[in-house]
Amino acid sequence: MQIKNKIKRNILSVPVWAVYIIGFFPAIILFYRAFFNLLGPDPLKILEHELGEYALIFLMILLSFYPLKQFININFIKFRRSIGLLSFWYALLHFLTYIILDQQLIWDLIMLDLVKRPYIIVGFLAFLTLIPLALTSNKWSIKYFGIVTWKKLHMLVYLSAILAALHYILLVKSWPVKPLLYLFFISMLIIIRFITKRFQKSYF
Repeated sequence: MQIKNKIKRNILSVPVWAVYIIGFFPAIILFYRAFFNLLGPDPLKILEHELGEYALIFLMILLSFYPLKQFININFIKFRRSIGLLSFWYALLHFLTYIILDQQLIWDLIMLDLVKRPYIIVGFLAFLTLIPLALTSNKWSIKYFGIVTWKKLHMLVYLSAILAALHYILLVKSWPVKPLLYLFFISMLIIIRFITKRFQKSYF
């Protein structure tokens, strides 16, 4: 119990700004390596994919907060907004890297790419679902919509995570372990969330 309380105190003592600094550090390293051509023979592809994967990783971290609170009573709600926004910003960087650096804002090429590569549509849908979440991740939105409606809106995070994982799987065009593990992990988090909620409604 003392160890758990110590962990809780340490978590609460971490300032939110530190989460942003740590969270953006991988992006800084990636762009630094890309600028100095240290990402290998296809730096643009690696940059684009790594940014997208970090967006997905932050989504999974965010979804993990609920089971951590339910099962080991460690509450990360203090960092919910920062982790969610980090996921959005990485997704935005991923998107901008694709349309600006990869496709150079040539919309004919982008539209052709959409037809040839359906995984891009899935990824774009995942990005679109993150936009309202990012825009309403503030106290003003909670007051404006009301806590019940606001919580329902932010259930979109589960759809975002599923679409992002599917985008990753379709992107690699095979059955690699990592994207499948991501999808499995997200699925388990969603199942835990809804089973726990249903149990609480039935017995409390």
